[in-house]
Amino acid sequence: MKLFKSSVLAVSLLTLSFGCSDKDFLDVQPIGALSDEQLNTPANIEKQVIAAYSQLGNDVYRAPYTSMWPYGNVRAGDAYKGGNGTADVDAFHFYETFSFNRVDVGNTDELWFLIYIGVSRCNDALRRLDAVDAAAMPTKAVRQGEVRFLRGHYYFLLKELFKRVPYIDQTVPTEQYATISNVALSNDELWGKIADDFRFAVANLPDTQPEIGRANKSAAQAYLAKTLLYQAYVQSDNHAVTSIDQVKLNEVVTLTNQVAASGKYSLHADYATNFLTAGDNGSESVFAIQFSRNDGTPKGRTDRGNCLNYPMNPDYGCCGFHQPSQNLVNAYKTDAQGLPLFTTFNNSDLVTPADFQNNAVDPRLDHTVAIPSHPYKYLPTFVFENSWLRDPNTYGVYMSMKENVLPSDPSFQKTPPFMTSSKNWAIIRYADVLLWKAEALIELGRQSEALPIINQIRQRAANSTARLKNASGGNTSNYRIGQYPSTNWTQQYAREALRYERRMEFAMEGFRFFDLTRWGIAANTLNTYFDREKTKRLYLQTARFTQGRDEYLPIPINQINFSKGLYKQNPGW
Repeated sequence: MKLFKSSVLAVSLLTLSFGCSDKDFLDVQPIGALSDEQLNTPANIEKQVIAAYSQLGNDVYRAPYTSMWPYGNVRAGDAYKGGNGTADVDAFHFYETFSFNRVDVGNTDELWFLIYIGVSRCNDALRRLDAVDAAAMPTKAVRQGEVRFLRGHYYFLLKELFKRVPYIDQTVPTEQYATISNVALSNDELWGKIADDFRFAVANLPDTQPEIGRANKSAAQAYLAKTLLYQAYVQSDNHAVTSIDQVKLNEVVTLTNQVAASGKYSLHADYATNFLTAGDNGSESVFAIQFSRNDGTPKGRTDRGNCLNYPMNPDYGCCGFHQPSQNLVNAYKTDAQGLPLFTTFNNSDLVTPADFQNNAVDPRLDHTVAIPSHPYKYLPTFVFENSWLRDPNTYGVYMSMKENVLPSDPSFQKTPPFMTSSKNWAIIRYADVLLWKAEALIELGRQSEALPIINQIRQRAANSTARLKNASGGNTSNYRIGQYPSTNWTQQYAREALRYERRMEFAMEGFRFFDLTRWGIAANTLNTYFDREKTKRLYLQTARFTQGRDEYLPIPINQINFSKGLYKQNPGW
C-alpha cells in the first residue's frame, strides 16, 4: 500500500524451533517467538491488517494474480504467452493450449498457495480483531470490514480459477484445516460465503477512508455486485450454465446504483488515464492495488506479476511475454457507422501500417496494443519497432501496453533482469461497475436501460484520441467509433453488444476468460478461435478447449496429496 509501506513487512514474524539431544539447549529461551498476548494489541493488530493488504501485490512472475494475465487473457484468445518460445515458463503454454495442461504443473500449485497466504493473513487478523475490545481499538469494526473485503477478494480469485476450494475462516482451529474438503460447500454455497464477506464490509466500512488504498463502502458494494453477477449464472457440476438468477441480477442493479449515487466515481475523460501513473487513485479507480518504490525496502513494493511483459529493447531489456493475439487486434475493426464487426472482424488481418489506415478501428486498440511503427505508450518519438520483439516467428509482432510504463516514468524501476513499476493495478474500475449494471439489465429484459450505459463507455472511447498521435501530429490509426442506435436493440443484440464491449474495454486486463466461463460460451468461443488462429501460429496446432473440463484449472495434485485425498479433483482431470 502506498501509504502503508513502512509497515508492510513489520508483521513478518518467524518462530523458530530446534531439536537437539543436549538437554542444556532446552533451557535457552527461544529468540523471535511472540505470544498471542504480545501480538494482540491494537498497534500490532493494525499491522496484521496491513499484512493482509500487502498480499494483494505479493505475486511473482511465475504465478501472477494481480493482472491475472496468464489465466484471464492468454486462456481467452486475447493474448499469446510470448517470451522465448513455448518452453519459456512452459506452464503458461500449457494454460494457453489447454490440451497440454496437467494436474502437476508447479505454477498452478504455487498460485493456489500464494492466494491462500492472503486468506491466512486475513483469518489471522480477523481472529485477533474478534478478540480485541472495541473500547481499546475504536477502529475495530472498520478494520474487520476491510479484512473481510480482502478475504472476499482472495476467495473470489480462488473461486474463478478453481471453482471448488476449501473454505476456511477465522473460526476454524488450525488443527481442523485437514478435515475441510474443497467440496464441503456447493458451488452456490461457496459464492454465498464470498458474498457474506462483502456484505459485512458494506455494513461496516465508511463512505470515505482517511488513507488512500483502504477499501471503503462503495468498493465493497461494487465487489458484492460482481460476486452476485457471477453467482447469478447458475452452473451444473460440469460447468454448463443452466439458468440465470433474476433476484441476484436485481440486486446487482441496486448495488451498482448505490456506487454511482456515492458521487465519488466517474469515467476519466481520456481512457488513457487509467493506464498512466498520473491516473493512480483517480475518479475511475474503485479499488486498486497500491504499489510503491523508494519506500525503504531493498527493491520496493513494485508490480512483480507483470514484470515479464516489457518489450526487448535497450530501454527495457526483458522479457517479451503477454502478446496480443491477431484475433484481438482484428476485433477492434469497426464498420461505416463505427460499430463492431461482430461476425466478420476476423475475415482479414490488420498487419501492415497501411492496414491501420485503410480500415477503421476503435481507438482503444492503440491504448491496448503496441504495434510496429506506432508510438509506444503515448510518446510520439518512442516508436515501437520489430526489433523490440523477442520471438516474432512464434508469437507475432504485437505487445501489451496497459500494464507497462515508459522508461522515463517516475514509477519505473529495473529489478534485473526484469522491469517493474509502482503504478497501481486496478481491481475494479468504474467502467466495470457500469457494464455490470448494463449486463444485469439486459439479462433482466431491460435492455433499453442498458443502451445509454454502453454508449457512455463508447463515447468516452471516441473522445480518447488526443494522446494517439504520431510525430507529425496525425492520428496513429484511422479511428471511427459510433453509438448503438435504439432501433433493433433487442435483448439478443444488446447481449452481443455488451459482451463485445467488455472485450474492447477490458482487453489485456485479466477478465476475458472468466467472462466467457460465466456466460457459458468458453468452449465455442475458444475452439472457433483456435480453428482460425492455428493457421497463423503453428504452436497452436494441437490446442483444444474441452467443454466440462477446461473452464477451471485442475486442483493441484500436491494439494490433493497434502489432503490425503480429501480434496476432490475438478471434472475431467
